[in-house]
Amino acid sequence: MSQDKGTVLIIGAGIAGLSSAFYLLQDGWKVTILEKGNLDDNCSYGNAGMIVPSHFTPLAAPGMVSQGIKWMFDRKSPFYVRPNLSWNLLDWGMKFMKYANKQHVEKQAVAIRDLNLYSSKLYDALSNQPDFDFELEQNGIIMLFKSKEVQHEEVELAKRAQDLQLDVSILDAAEVQALEPNLKLDVLGAAFYKCDGKLYPPKLMRQLINYLKSGGVTFHEHVDVLRFVKEGSKVREVITDKGSFSGDEVIIATGAYLPQLTAKLGLKTPLMPGKGYSFMYNPAEGTTLKHAALLLEARVAVTPMNGHIRFSGTMELGSANDTIYRNRVQGIVESIPKYMPDIQVAYPEDKIWFGYRPCPPDGLPYLGRVGKISNVSLAGGGGMMGLSLGPAFGKAVADILSGRPTETDISNFRPDRFD
Repeated sequence: MSQDKGTVLIIGAGIAGLSSAFYLLQDGWKVTILEKGNLDDNCSYGNAGMIVPSHFTPLAAPGMVSQGIKWMFDRKSPFYVRPNLSWNLLDWGMKFMKYANKQHVEKQAVAIRDLNLYSSKLYDALSNQPDFDFELEQNGIIMLFKSKEVQHEEVELAKRAQDLQLDVSILDAAEVQALEPNLKLDVLGAAFYKCDGKLYPPKLMRQLINYLKSGGVTFHEHVDVLRFVKEGSKVREVITDKGSFSGDEVIIATGAYLPQLTAKLGLKTPLMPGKGYSFMYNPAEGTTLKHAALLLEARVAVTPMNGHIRFSGTMELGSANDTIYRNRVQGIVESIPKYMPDIQVAYPEDKIWFGYRPCPPDGLPYLGRVGKISNVSLAGGGGMMGLSLGPAFGKAVADILSGRPTETDISNFRPDRFD
C-alpha cells in the first residue's frame, strides 16, 4: 500500500462510495465518507445481489417506450411511470426516447460489457481477501421465459452476447429443469448466462465497512450536504448540516440522489429514481435454488442468498417517496408460481424492502472526473447494474485520482455529457 497521496471526501456510502474508498485506501489516500442516511440502509443492501455481464443492453433500448406504454395500463405491471407534471420527469422522458434505439444500444454494448466483466473479476479478487466472505458464486444466471415471443427475443439477444464473447446458451425446458433438480419449473426454456454470478449484499456491505474502518476511513452518518464552496476550478469546502468538510478530491456517489448534489455545482446529470421492491422468502426444505434467475416476462429477479430466496422487481419511475404501492408488490407475488409452481408466496406485508435505482435517460452511468471542476469525480447512475458495477466504479475513480489509466474505456460515461 502506497502512502500519503492526499485526502479524499466521498459523499455516499453505497457500493460505489465504499468501493471507491476501498481502492483509494489501498493507494494511500486518507478517506472520509459522508452518508445522508445510516450505514445499513441504502439501495446496495436490498437489491437482487446479481453480477451481470449479461446486461450489456442499456435501459434505453428499442421497444422499451412502446412496452412501457402498454404496462402503464396494468397496475401490477413490472414497469410504471407515476403520472405527474414534473419537468424533471418530462425532460428525462424526452431524452430517454431519443436514446431508445438500436444504434445507441450497439454503440454502448462493448463499454458496458467490459466494465461489468472487469467488475466481476474485482469481486473475485475481493472475495479471496481475508475477512471477506459474502457468498459470492460465479455459477451463472438463468433467464427463464414462458412465451414464444420472449424466447425469440432471448435467442436474438443471446446471439449478440455470443458475438461479444459472453458465455451464454439457450436451454429447453428439460435442460433448465436439470439445472434446478430441487424445484419444479413451468417454463418454455431459458438463456443461461454462465458469465454471471450472485452474492449476498448485506454481508458484502458490512464487511467493506469494517475493512474501511479498520484501515482508518472516517464515516459520518446522517449528514446532509447543503452547498459547495468553490475556489477557481476546484471545490474547496463542502458545507453540511453537521459542519464543513474538505478534501483534495471530492467524489459524489449518492445513487438516486445524484442530481440534487450535482445541481449545487451547476452540473446537469439527468436521472430518475426507479423504485424497486424486494422481500425474503424461506423455502420449504428440499425446494432450494442453485442459481439466481430472472422471470423474464414478469421482470422479477430470484436470488438464493443466506439460506433464503430474495424476490425483487418492478421499475417505478417518479419522484422519490416512502409509499409502498401494494399492487406493484402483488405483481411480483403473483408471478412467482407461474414459473415455480412449488413456491406459493403470501403477500409479505411488513417484510417489504424498497430502494431506488439511479436511472440516467441514456442508460449509462456517470463515471469519471467533471470537466469544469478539476477535483470532483462522479461514480453513480448504474441503474439496475449498480451492485454489479460497484467495484469497477471504485477502481476507475481510484485509478483516475492516482494518475493511472482506467482498465476499461469509460469515455462514453462522462459525467458532464448532458451539459
